[in-house]
Amino acid sequence: MTATRPLLDPAAARRRYVRVCVLFWLPLGLTIAPLVLLLTQRGLGLAAVAGLTAVHSLTAAALELPTGGLSDVLGRRAVLAAAGLLNLAALTLLALGTTPWPLALGMALMGAGRALSSGPAEAWYVDTVQVHGGPGADLRTGLARGSSATSAALAAGTLLGGALPWLLRLGPDLGAATSGRVLPLSVPLLLGAAVYVAFVLHALTALPEPPRPPATLRGVLRGVPGTVLDGLRLGGRDAVVRRVLLSAAAAGGALAALELLTPGRAAALTGASESGAVLFAGLACAGFVCAGLGSHLAPLTARVAGSGERAVLLALGAGACGLLLLGAAPTATGRFSVLLAATGYGLVYLGLGAAGPNQNDALHHRVSGAVRATALSVQSLALQLAGALAGLAVGLLPPGRLPWLLGGAALLSAALLWCRRAGHLAPPDVSSPAEAVRPGVRTDAGEGQRLL
Repeated sequence: MTATRPLLDPAAARRRYVRVCVLFWLPLGLTIAPLVLLLTQRGLGLAAVAGLTAVHSLTAAALELPTGGLSDVLGRRAVLAAAGLLNLAALTLLALGTTPWPLALGMALMGAGRALSSGPAEAWYVDTVQVHGGPGADLRTGLARGSSATSAALAAGTLLGGALPWLLRLGPDLGAATSGRVLPLSVPLLLGAAVYVAFVLHALTALPEPPRPPATLRGVLRGVPGTVLDGLRLGGRDAVVRRVLLSAAAAGGALAALELLTPGRAAALTGASESGAVLFAGLACAGFVCAGLGSHLAPLTARVAGSGERAVLLALGAGACGLLLLGAAPTATGRFSVLLAATGYGLVYLGLGAAGPNQNDALHHRVSGAVRATALSVQSLALQLAGALAGLAVGLLPPGRLPWLLGGAALLSAALLWCRRAGHLAPPDVSSPAEAVRPGVRTDAGEGQRLL
């Protein structure tokens, strides 16, 4: 792909953005069901597995902002390809590694790939659409479809990653045939690595972007810290960006409570750990489906609510109600209890799915391309750090309804942040990095774009 090739029209950009989302997240969905079981089958105890998970999380958090700045300096396509290569190597190491050090390296590489991927694809889509339609171009539809595609890919990957090892156990003994190197639980990860080959090729050949000034190593090293600082200042400069970041933090806390408490609730409902694990796998898939449905309905939610801000308010409020339902539901195995808990679980993901595209639409109308990927990285960092802190808090709280209620209260507080309208704003001057954020700019309704 040469730098002189014209950029895509919005419809074509939307289709390729959706494909990028599917190709990146499908392999990660393939790991959800088998990864922990594979690590324990390799001889690691639960404490060691938790340590490997911490390696992933800390690596992603440490690299979140620097890699967002790298995307804004080097370009979206190169960073996306690098993310795919890192995840390809990570899944290969995790699938074939038999000792702790290769497995730890695999988790670190996966964390680095996660950090690299948190902004460039969405930033590429927004950049491309705004070249054709200007700063006020419609973004919500494409963002909603990308988010729906992500959820669908995760749901499909979860089902396939859980079913494939079970099916392979009915055939020849892979472990014996490969001297223990390849186990049935390894196969979904190897399949994911193969998908990442297609992802890298797609990123390099199908995502044209405007030419950037030639970047030297010195220029990159000099440009990234400044872009990172711009990203850190975003929340302080603009009230709407601050709402987006605080909402992301609240979502991280809510998801941490949900993911830590749901497995125990599932086991309590079914009466056994094994059947609880099966129920949790089904719930995880259903959660992704609900999130995808919520994302698909995000534009309709904004139209019905009257604005993107009201849509975020309603969506986060629905998610908060879901957590409160989970806290209020009895832990008995009765039909009513199961129905109440399942309804609450679905509401959380449905609400977060509907809120995401509307929040990001607001974010992209407040920041320019100079710091767009960095802004998305700050948003991801807020979610991850809040999730880590909330996870620690949930672990320290006594079991019962309190952790659920606190998660619901956090999400409800985030919803209330969107009660106040932001008014109309003039889009930022995307040609000037110095004008990355222009807080408080308002225009007449006929001239400017309302924040959605």
